Amino acid sequence: MIRVCVAGVTGWTGGPVADAVRRADDLELVAGVSRSDPRAYSSVAEALDAVAADVLVDYTHAGVVRDNVLAAIERGVNVVVGSSGLSAGDYEQIDERARDRGVGVVAAGNFSLTAAMLLRAATEAARHLEAWEVIDYASATKPDAPSGTSRELAERLAEVRPPAVGVPVEDVVGPREARGASVAGSQVHSVRLPSFVVSTEVVFAAPGERLSIRHDAGETPVPYVAGTLLAIRSVVGRVGLTRGLDRLLD
Repeated sequence: MIRVCVAGVTGWTGGPVADAVRRADDLELVAGVSRSDPRAYSSVAEALDAVAADVLVDYTHAGVVRDNVLAAIERGVNVVVGSSGLSAGDYEQIDERARDRGVGVVAAGNFSLTAAMLLRAATEAARHLEAWEVIDYASATKPDAPSGTSRELAERLAEVRPPAVGVPVEDVVGPREARGASVAGSQVHSVRLPSFVVSTEVVFAAPGERLSIRHDAGETPVPYVAGTLLAIRSVVGRVGLTRGLDRLLD
């Protein structure tokens, strides 16, 4: 039986994940963390000091996720990270701490199967098409940019090669910000408007043709639950950081 603590247990995704853990025969929900529910613990540190847990699942927000992950690692608890807002430097620190403590961390910008397919398809396209840019769509109230899905996509593309650039950003005539932000070498353009949940699109181009690969999240958290449960079951026994749900599908 894998003992699970869910941070963000009353949240949009954390709540359904907690319900799925309760229903699973091989998982046990031993604690929840929420600032809004008096029945839950108020912090990850408090929860993990009070109960024995094998895995922390974090579905909180960008302002607290790093501290939550490090608190779990320091207590020898494996972590599944579904929150966005971590930088490349944060992931390096998390990987180092996890290896020192001998625990595993699975982090994904998106725990849906179709988002994992986006990563796979995009990295394959990058082997054959040398120019691309990423467009990141999310709700008007999302505070972090780019989304975790788009950041993870850019970092995964960087493992293939850097994209070809017609005019370097530093040579742009006009505001350089108009060309987006450089994330792991890829230009990423973050759009924040009402009616979006999270959508990630990568546009590849070659002379005379273009290829667009896009993932659109729906208005319910259902697609993320199965992937999160897969990560919970997979993280136990791992050491260090694993980025991307698609890494668990082989």
